[in-house]
Amino acid sequence: MRNILPGVIAMAAIVVASNILVQFLFGQWLTWGAFTYPFAFLVTDVMNRLYGPAAARKVVLAGFAVGLVCSFIGTQIVGEYGPLVTLRIALGSGLAFLTAQLLDVAIFHRLREGKWWRAPLASTLVGSAVDTAIFFTIAFSAALAFIEPGNDVTWANEALPLLGIGPVVPLWVSLATADWLVKLSLAVVALVPFRMIVTKLSPHVA
Repeated sequence: MRNILPGVIAMAAIVVASNILVQFLFGQWLTWGAFTYPFAFLVTDVMNRLYGPAAARKVVLAGFAVGLVCSFIGTQIVGEYGPLVTLRIALGSGLAFLTAQLLDVAIFHRLREGKWWRAPLASTLVGSAVDTAIFFTIAFSAALAFIEPGNDVTWANEALPLLGIGPVVPLWVSLATADWLVKLSLAVVALVPFRMIVTKLSPHVA
């Protein structure tokens, strides 16, 4: 447990920061949380490379637990339009995090013997796509309104051009696309700190 404590702390910090920063907009399609949350995959991959999949899963479960606490607190804080965290957002966030992170662990472990960059890049790209799809679909799709009938998500289903320039789609699809593009970009950027951290802490596995 002592070995993975830094990973647990880092994961908890990212989850807490992302839950706070998601309340603040960055432009029209993103929140500031979109720039912090993807680094959860970096933490998972570093733990996986250094200590193996079992340790990485423990870090993921710790992050999931912290996320549950954050969601519960968010449901108790009422903003101008109701609770900061609705049932659908809490459910989508939890399922997306757990599914995507555990998938990341599995893919990374399967590819760990290849070139150093292949496992973290592939696992993060797949995990990020799954995370985005699960969260935005559960949280905002009109097709899943039965999950929380009292939660009005008509604003998220307003028909608008994709990212302001593409075909007409529900607003939440543009939000998801922008979020996914940020995750793709950061998956590449994160290869640099991944390589540096792993090389410094355990040169023989870099």
